[in-house]
Amino acid sequence: MAHINIMSVVGSAVPTGLRGAGVLACWYVMVDGVARSGPYTSFEAAAASKTLWTFESLLRSKPSHTLVA
Repeated sequence: MAHINIMSVVGSAVPTGLRGAGVLACWYVMVDGVARSGPYTSFEAAAASKTLWTFESLLRSKPSHTLVA
C-alpha cells in the first residue's frame, strides 16, 4: 500500500500565483514522496484529497477477483 501524507509549505515555497493572492501557506498530498495533488489553500481540502487517495490506494491493493463465501 502506498504511503500517503500531507505536506505543508510556507513563505517562498508557496507557488507565486498563490503568494500574489496573499496566501502564506499551502498543502500538497504526497504519495510515496511525490506530490500528487495540490496546492490546496486549506488543510481541510488537502485532508479530503488524502482520504480519496487512500481509498483509491486500498481499492488498488485488493485483488480484483475474490470469492465471497
